[in-house]
Amino acid sequence: MNLLFVTPELAGYAKAGGLADVSAALPRALRDRGVDARILMPFYGARPDWRPALDVVARLDGMAEIPPCELAVTETPEGLPAFFIVCPGLYERPGTPYTDLSRQDWPDNDIRFARLALTAVQIITGEANTAWRPDLIHANDWPCGLCSGYLKWRQVPAPCLFTVHNLAYQGLVDVSRMPAVGIPPSAFSMHGVEFYGRVSFVKAGLYYADHVTTVSPNYAREITTEEFGSGLHGLLRALTESGRLTGILNGAGEDWTPQTDPRLIRNYPPRVRQGKQRNAVWLRETAGLENGNRPLFVMVSRLVHQKGVDLALAAVETIVAGGGQFFLLGEGEPGLESLARATAAQFPGSAAVMIAFDETLSRRTIAASDFYLMPSRFEPCGLNQMYAERYGSLPIAHATGGLVDSIRDGETGFLFSGATPGALRAAIVRALKVYVRPGRITGMSKAAMGQDFSWAPAAARYEQIYKSLPAR
Repeated sequence: MNLLFVTPELAGYAKAGGLADVSAALPRALRDRGVDARILMPFYGARPDWRPALDVVARLDGMAEIPPCELAVTETPEGLPAFFIVCPGLYERPGTPYTDLSRQDWPDNDIRFARLALTAVQIITGEANTAWRPDLIHANDWPCGLCSGYLKWRQVPAPCLFTVHNLAYQGLVDVSRMPAVGIPPSAFSMHGVEFYGRVSFVKAGLYYADHVTTVSPNYAREITTEEFGSGLHGLLRALTESGRLTGILNGAGEDWTPQTDPRLIRNYPPRVRQGKQRNAVWLRETAGLENGNRPLFVMVSRLVHQKGVDLALAAVETIVAGGGQFFLLGEGEPGLESLARATAAQFPGSAAVMIAFDETLSRRTIAASDFYLMPSRFEPCGLNQMYAERYGSLPIAHATGGLVDSIRDGETGFLFSGATPGALRAAIVRALKVYVRPGRITGMSKAAMGQDFSWAPAAARYEQIYKSLPAR
């Protein structure tokens, strides 16, 4: 089976969120099962960690306002075959895959990601004249939503699976942009791309795909409700009733392993508490926290409303009053950044914040911590709670989405119902009571570290779904 895995981001090259980690790990796990999975993504130019050595193999035509591009092949540092779309005018810009340096969406994101989807279809139809051709496309999130649409509108008899990583990001554009990206007028209807008078890339992915997956079983159930369905719950409910919506829990990459992670100050186990304490000493010195054997609560997150950052900041007083310390690492909405700085300033030596995104510091922070805060208002899957458990840090999380599927309350972490400051504070008090019982917290840490979050079960389930799709 030849699989084209289409994604806008990839860990180790261009990362904005969890999709990057999935894009690096799932295709590798599929290859371990004999699926010839290859990545397709834009070439964003040189990056600090890796500059792909590109071999241009094709020049592809544009369509409407979508410009032509070059198609290049390479391998990731881990040996994963990949196609890169070379189109400097669209992709080689500073910032994230989606935003400029001021965190504003690129105004031509519709063209940028229509180019990505169109390239996928040109590869599967043979227009790229590549020696390798896919049997099916696996498209991810709204930037790849037009993949399934282009297949249907061009009457290409090839299957497409579409994965929703976060339904809140929908790729909405004005209806006037339809001709620019080659969407036919007939597609602008309830049974198509129309969404409250606008065009939704994610709805295109949902409506035209042969099968839809989400990144956890619980999230697949939640998004069929009005509360979590972002206005698409009716369509998602219909997909569920027809057997075309499946929730598959993400895994955690094997590089997130405290025994071998080269970025940690000290690796562990066998001596878990000692290893964590050595990382904690480094973090306290780096963050400006007072030295001492105090329970350390951390949060590593994009600073956005979804993640419940404001709830965590409202609970800092409870943490400090209970003898603990708090550290927040992340960047995002200016208002939340300001609130984080102001909160930390109220508790010098006991609370600290670093407005940044840094992979090494992220790993050391999780390794150093006793407890990991994840009060997300909604969380399709979440990966950081899995990383925390792998590193023996007990997550304190809102019982939503994939957090329910990956944390056993009172055994590998703490779950609370209702995204409110009071509910989070109560969970923190529970955690503090566990901390003063060395045998209890050690037992929970070991249970958390012993969970199987490998990608193998997810890869097996995806392969099963691929095989169920209509053949070319």
